[in-house]
Amino acid sequence: MNTLQQNLQDKNIKALIFDLDGVVTQTARVHAQAWKRMFDAYLQKRGEKEGKHYEPLDIETDYREHIDGIPRYDGVRNFLESRGIRLPEGAPEDEEGQETVGGLGNLKNMYFQELVRQEGVDVYDDTIAWLKQQKQNGLRTAIISASKNCVDVLHAAGIAQLFEEHVDGLQASQLGLKGKPAPDVFLEAARRLGIAPQEVAVFEDARKGVQAAKAGGFGLVVGVDRTHDEAALKAGGADLVIQEFPKV
Repeated sequence: MNTLQQNLQDKNIKALIFDLDGVVTQTARVHAQAWKRMFDAYLQKRGEKEGKHYEPLDIETDYREHIDGIPRYDGVRNFLESRGIRLPEGAPEDEEGQETVGGLGNLKNMYFQELVRQEGVDVYDDTIAWLKQQKQNGLRTAIISASKNCVDVLHAAGIAQLFEEHVDGLQASQLGLKGKPAPDVFLEAARRLGIAPQEVAVFEDARKGVQAAKAGGFGLVVGVDRTHDEAALKAGGADLVIQEFPKV
C-alpha cells in the first residue's frame, strides 16, 4: 500500500476536498499568465508616468507569495503592496483596467477567460484516475476554488460530475467567507458533505491553501507539489507532500 493510501486508512478518512487550480486542472499556470500580462502592463505604464521602474511580476516568487490560491481582489492588493502601490478599492462592477483594485482584478479575469477559450482546460490525469478510484471505494468528494470561474472550468474540462459539492469564489463572496489562509471555504465544503473535518483529507498546491487546511483542523493535509515547492508546503503545515497521485 502506498503512503497516501496508508494515511487515508490510518486516519479513517471518509471524504476528500480538492483545490481546483494546480491539483485537478492545469489552470494555475493559466491564472499566472493572466496575472503577469495584466500587472506587467500596468506597472510599465505607471512607471513611465511616474518616471520610475517597477519590477515586473515574477511567477516563481511573486505569484506564489502574493497571489496563488486566494481571492482575486486580495491578490491585486497583495501584489501591489509588495511594489509600494495602494489603489482605491473601487467595486466589483468596475470596468476592466480601471485604476482600482476592482478594475485591475476584472482585467485579469478577462485575460484568464480569453486564455481558457483559446487553449481549453487540461486536467491532471494522475489526479482524475486516482479520484475515480477513491469514489469507487466509497469516499465522498468536493472541490474548492478561490476563482469565480470554477463551474465554467469544471464543465470545460468535463469533470463536474466527479464532485458532489463545490465552494468557489462566487459562493464565498455571497456567504461572506474569508479567503485563504482562513479555513472558511474548506470548512463550508466539509459542512455541505456532512463530514467532520477530522475525517476529511484536503489536497492543495498553494502555500496559503495548505495553511488554511491546517487551520481548519482537517484530518490529513496533502501538499501537491507540481512546481518544486515542497519545503514551503511542509512549512505551511502539510502532513504529506506528493509530486503526483499514485497510480491505480
